[in-house]
Amino acid sequence: MAASLEDEYDFWLLDLDGTLIDVEWSYTREIFDRVGTKLGREFTDREADILWSGLTGSRNRQLEEWGIDPTLFWDAFHEEEDPLVRAEQTYLHEDAAFVTDLDVPVGLVTHCQKFLCEPVLDHLDIHDWFDARLCCTEQTGWKPDPEPVQSVMDDLGVGDNGHVGVLAGDGANDVGAAWNAGLDAIHVERVGHDRRGLCVRGDYRVDSFDELF
Repeated sequence: MAASLEDEYDFWLLDLDGTLIDVEWSYTREIFDRVGTKLGREFTDREADILWSGLTGSRNRQLEEWGIDPTLFWDAFHEEEDPLVRAEQTYLHEDAAFVTDLDVPVGLVTHCQKFLCEPVLDHLDIHDWFDARLCCTEQTGWKPDPEPVQSVMDDLGVGDNGHVGVLAGDGANDVGAAWNAGLDAIHVERVGHDRRGLCVRGDYRVDSFDELF
């Protein structure tokens, strides 16, 4: 790893889904089929992709635009997700291995719920990659709010202004959370601008973490 970028930051924060890991499409499609049956509404491949990957930013806002109650959707969604099946269908991006080379505190800030996140981390054997972890909830707040980011920074002991950090993620919410918390932002574009329908700007914009080092 090139020392320059690593030495630039006292700590790193990372998103999980779409940033370090992803899930096989067949799993996503099956979940949306079952949720659609529960809600009495079919989801197209494009709609499932938008919600799963957060392509338009706030998933709740997108659901509301489609006339779907977010609470009903998420209740049905989480009822249909089996943590062990989700873990088995999850794979690690090859370029995510850079995390193991970081010689500074590393934190995880994810919207993935704890009952799903923990089995995934165990299955991929990446639990020890992170010195602190937070799975966002209504109580902690959701990215792009800075509160969950600040909470992990406090857990890492880097919450004061004397530390310089960076947050890496695959969505606009990650970039917003970084900037709102006073951090630099890395946007890793896993899906492509055409599929996303817009260009997410960050302090660094890459298609792979390999480009950074």
